Amino acid sequence: MKRRDGSYQPIEKLRGFINYERNPEPYRPPLERILDWGELNPVEGDDLKHSDVERKVQAARCMDCGTPFCQSETGCPVSNLIPEWNNLVYQGQWAEAIERLHKTNNFPEFTGRVCPAPCEGACVAGLVDGPVTIKNIEYAIVDKAWNDGLIVPRIPKERTGMTVAIIGSGPAGLAAADELNQMGNKVTVYEREDRIGGLLMYGIPNMKLSKDTVDRRVNLLRQEGIEFVTNADIGKNVDINELRANYDAICLCLGATKPRDLPVPGRDLKGIHFAMVRYVVTRYFLHMI
Repeated sequence: MKRRDGSYQPIEKLRGFINYERNPEPYRPPLERILDWGELNPVEGDDLKHSDVERKVQAARCMDCGTPFCQSETGCPVSNLIPEWNNLVYQGQWAEAIERLHKTNNFPEFTGRVCPAPCEGACVAGLVDGPVTIKNIEYAIVDKAWNDGLIVPRIPKERTGMTVAIIGSGPAGLAAADELNQMGNKVTVYEREDRIGGLLMYGIPNMKLSKDTVDRRVNLLRQEGIEFVTNADIGKNVDINELRANYDAICLCLGATKPRDLPVPGRDLKGIHFAMVRYVVTRYFLHMI
C-alpha cells in the first residue's frame, strides 16, 4: 500500500496515522444525485465505494491512544467502542466488529448515515492531521454485516411474562423496544403516524437515510417478537387508561412537535418556515430503564 512518502509497503498499524493519509469515502456526484431521491452515499458496487483494503488502511490510522476521546461524552453520545472496532476492521474480523458495534449501538445503520460524527471532531489524530474516518468505518461495518447475513433475528430464549407499551416509534422508542424485548419482556410500540420510525421516517430526508433502511430494521424487530401499532394517537383514538390496564409498564418516547418561534429580523418574510422540531434521546433514556 502506498504511504505518504511515496513508498509501497505492507499495511501496518503501529505508525498508521503517520504513514497513511485520511481518505474519506466520497458522496455520489451532485449531477447524479439531483436525478433521484437516493442517498448521498454510494451503493455497493459503485466505483466510489472503498474496497476492504482501503477500509483496512483507514482503520490502521486509529492510534489506539491512551484516552480515546472519540468514545467519550464529548465524542460519541452513545459511547461506541470505536478503537476496538477500528482494530477489528484492520484485522479483517468483520463479524466481531459488528458484534462490538452492536454492544453500544442498537441501530448503527442509522447513526452511520445521519450522525454528524462528533467522534471525528474529538479524534486525537485530528489535532495535527486529518481525523480517522470513523463514520465511514461504522457505516461499512453495518452495511457489510447486512450484506453478509450477519444481522439476523435474535429471539429471546425466555420471557419474563411482563408487558411493556412504548409510545412513540422514533429512535428512542425503537431502541427502548429492542432493549426491553431482548430482556424477555413482551413489547408493543404505539405510533400515531401510519408508518413506523418517527423522526427516522418523517424527519430525516431520503438523501440522508433511505426509508428502505428504516423498514429493514423495523422488520427485523418484528421478527424478534416486537409488535407495532400504527395510527394510534394516545389520548385521542387510544385511551391511555386502556394501556395502563393492559400493560405492566409504559415508556414515553416522544418527540417535541411544538416549534419555538424566534423574534428575529426577517422572521415574517415569505419562505421562512420552522425547521425540524423533533428531538429524541436514545441511550440516555435507556440508562434509566
